[in-house]
Amino acid sequence: MLPETDITEAISQDVFDHLVALAQFELSVEEAEYLRRELNGQMASIRQLGAIEVDEDVPIASHGVPYQDDVRPGIREDEIKPSGLADAILDGAPEQEDRYIVVPDIPHEELE
Repeated sequence: MLPETDITEAISQDVFDHLVALAQFELSVEEAEYLRRELNGQMASIRQLGAIEVDEDVPIASHGVPYQDDVRPGIREDEIKPSGLADAILDGAPEQEDRYIVVPDIPHEELE
């Protein structure tokens, strides 16, 4: 396990406060402390996983068990299948233009 100082440095209070402000969350002090502690715990876990040494010759597998060539499922072709729901979705939108849903502008600020 990583030392406590490494965990708390992953997401500092200033960075966390900035992220909360960007997301426009309204958190109590207890909620904010809990969320920051949980996020830092997750970041520590990710760093621990990243520190595991894996030999270069180990094949990549999305589920941990590599398929042998003779049992590997074939790559399927992508197929476009219209769902028929586009009109119903657009009908439910408060505003649309040229079959696009119009959403309010999101204010932003430039990050340095």
